[in-house]
Amino acid sequence: MDRADVLILGGGLVGSALAVALDAHGLTAIVIDIADPEVILAAEHDGRASAIASAPHRMLDAIGVGARLADAGCPIEAIRVSDGLEPGKLDFATREGEAALGVMYENRRLRRALYEAAQAAPGVDIRMKTRALSVDRGEFGVTATLDSGATVSAPLLVAAEGRNSPTREAAGIKVARWRYDHAALVTTVNHQHDHENTAFEIFYPEGPFAILPLNDDANGHRSAIVWTVKGGAAAGMLKLSERGFLAEMSKKMGGFLGELGAPTPRFSYPLGFHHAARITDHRLALVGDAAHGIHPIAGQGVNVGFRDVAALVEVLVEGKRLGLESGDAQLLARYQRWRALDTFMVALATDGLTRLFGIPGRAPAALRRFGLNAVDRLPPLKNAFMAEARGESGAVPKLLQGEVV
Repeated sequence: MDRADVLILGGGLVGSALAVALDAHGLTAIVIDIADPEVILAAEHDGRASAIASAPHRMLDAIGVGARLADAGCPIEAIRVSDGLEPGKLDFATREGEAALGVMYENRRLRRALYEAAQAAPGVDIRMKTRALSVDRGEFGVTATLDSGATVSAPLLVAAEGRNSPTREAAGIKVARWRYDHAALVTTVNHQHDHENTAFEIFYPEGPFAILPLNDDANGHRSAIVWTVKGGAAAGMLKLSERGFLAEMSKKMGGFLGELGAPTPRFSYPLGFHHAARITDHRLALVGDAAHGIHPIAGQGVNVGFRDVAALVEVLVEGKRLGLESGDAQLLARYQRWRALDTFMVALATDGLTRLFGIPGRAPAALRRFGLNAVDRLPPLKNAFMAEARGESGAVPKLLQGEVV
């Protein structure tokens, strides 16, 4: 097709999810992405894994992606937060009969499921290894000229290109941004003892150390590690021998998962914060990292992007029923109002936690442990944190409730 309801630049996790969700509601999409599928779907591509919160997972189930993931994910039944290895913790756990707090997936599995769902969707035209040479957002629609020589058009353009979105920059949308003096080391490791479907977030002054449960493999129990280190230390940590790296990792864990082994290749990612002043422009909407990028301290990055998708789809579907085209200014204003506060509050919370747990010294550590214990004993406050972790806070779009609009 050369014309669709929505033109999406960027076919990553969020862009692909948007295309499939639109198709599930009878709206069409053209997806343009420069990436090579064989590269981004390879096991060794980037080593990352994502915790998909329960509400965004309901969306994936509703649009048919959940079935493609089958048993690829590991349910998160509990989350334990602690300040270092000292006494004092905050535990979140599901009650009997409740759904898991979320599901851990290796990103390559998520990518494959979303890519295959997009390819199979009759209303999605996904064009990989393709670049938009020019994009014109005119009075009556959006037209893009591609490097293939084709010209495609739609009433609405969605930028899902990631944190360095050229479309956002071309629209002149201002962005608040800063770099943390942190880098995230990412790997997967086998361990002697069962993680019991528990995610651990251990805070150290130099940054959080996350242990995220994955399904067992041929080598036994397995978890994904997101290890935040000072920015200048990342290169040295990548050069450590496997034995030395596992020894340092075991110290951070306190040995509670037993002997460690079989780490996958290590990757390092600089960490930063950015937040767009607005997420819409004339015939343009931003989703995912094009709109906001946060510290992985609470594992909410891709979940916030999926919340963007659910809200935008609901706005567009309801607009179509009223006879409005997808690029209508009224619809974009509603999307802006719906998502602006939620994304800002999530960004504020993750940045605040990063700074709070980064304060060194015994007195701040004692206060943090006191706070964790206090929240652990206050059910209303604890339930509010659990709702946020599940993606169920605020005005929840129907897709996040598992309903097609």
